[in-house]
Amino acid sequence: MDPTPFRDLPVVKGDRLRLEPQGLEHFDGLWAMLNDPEGNGLTGTDVQHDEETARRWVASRKDHDDRADFAIIRNEDDLVLGEVVLNDYDPDDAVCNFRIGLRGPEVFGRGYGTEATGLVLDYAFDSVGLHRVELEVFEFNPRGQRCYEKAGFVREGVRRKALRWEGAWHDVVVMGILDTDPRPRVAR
Repeated sequence: MDPTPFRDLPVVKGDRLRLEPQGLEHFDGLWAMLNDPEGNGLTGTDVQHDEETARRWVASRKDHDDRADFAIIRNEDDLVLGEVVLNDYDPDDAVCNFRIGLRGPEVFGRGYGTEATGLVLDYAFDSVGLHRVELEVFEFNPRGQRCYEKAGFVREGVRRKALRWEGAWHDVVVMGILDTDPRPRVAR
């Protein structure tokens, strides 16, 4: 496989959303996502983000051709809803890790995560030519697990008590989807 398949990221368009290569023009929405306590809890993020470091990170995303960092934009009003990312690219096995984050409770539960996940999987398999996309999700994030299952991810296993969060041990659910697996066409 191409060692740099993400060199020129396209805009990926869906029914209600579009995925744009991340840049500073998306910073305010991404900053809201980084500072959402509920989202940080569901992803096991306990890092305090400082604005200048976060701004430099977002500005540098276009400089990396071994990963795809997309901002999730709502078509109707151009609101930045969060991010969807393909990272940890392995060109030998044509595999990427998947990550998504939304800006907060005001956009949770509306199908945005499911549509964005479907859009990025279509891009990963149909445009990039990946064979597999994988993720890990914590047991205490059933909403995330449902979103991934709706998009076609299959639960493959559990890493037992692999996360220590807020003083307790939690299981980590491993999920994956292959290019040959069915991908339901949900709102895209």
